[in-house]
Amino acid sequence: MSQICSSFVEESRFGNWFLKTNTWKVHVLQRALNDLQAYLPVDYGPYTQVLDVGCGFGHSFSVLAQHFSPDVIVGLDIAPDLAVRAGEAAERCLCQVNLHCANAASMDLPDAQFDLVFCHQTFHHIVEQEAAMAEFFRVLKPGGVLLLSESTRRYIHSLPIKLLFRHPMHVQKTAKEYISMIHSVGFDLPDTRVGTPYIWWSRPDIGFFEWIGLSALHMKNAQREPTLINAVAVKPKNRSDIFAA
Repeated sequence: MSQICSSFVEESRFGNWFLKTNTWKVHVLQRALNDLQAYLPVDYGPYTQVLDVGCGFGHSFSVLAQHFSPDVIVGLDIAPDLAVRAGEAAERCLCQVNLHCANAASMDLPDAQFDLVFCHQTFHHIVEQEAAMAEFFRVLKPGGVLLLSESTRRYIHSLPIKLLFRHPMHVQKTAKEYISMIHSVGFDLPDTRVGTPYIWWSRPDIGFFEWIGLSALHMKNAQREPTLINAVAVKPKNRSDIFAA
């Protein structure tokens, strides 16, 4: 358990409850995949081997199967009770799902195995973030795609999130810092494949002002710090592409 605690911060009891709600499944998970898919290069794929990092309770399995029609999804999570958490969702999925209990910073998976790595609202729980990003690059095939959707430091450090959820606060990053990390391990990530949507749940007030009809107050400041980043990064197909990126 000590290794788990030092490498990954487990969600709070409230957070684990929230991950099972329709709000999470529809407005967070499904919305993220819809937004990410819009950034996918049209000439990439098929995505026959998919790695779902931080799969949790497995809610993303059926959504990934619907979007990408993979042959196999590997659901990776550090939780020792992964089979209990995600076993039922794995069995319900239309494609084969293999569960793999491991630390994202040291996955114990072969090099260049996957066509797509999906990391949704997991990276900000990981303590060894640089090592995890390098692992994403390693396990992707040349030409493989990373779909990353993460809340930024601005959101994680807001008071409601501090009170209700649990994160390693000292490693939280801005959108620019996440982009820099992705570039640093060799990924190709142009600005055209990055989005910073200001969805209601990603605001420090969790959408309260929009609910009472004052959403314009949030959109007025064009210099606001992003609270969420969506990025579609590609592992170059050869080493010369890496140096040119």
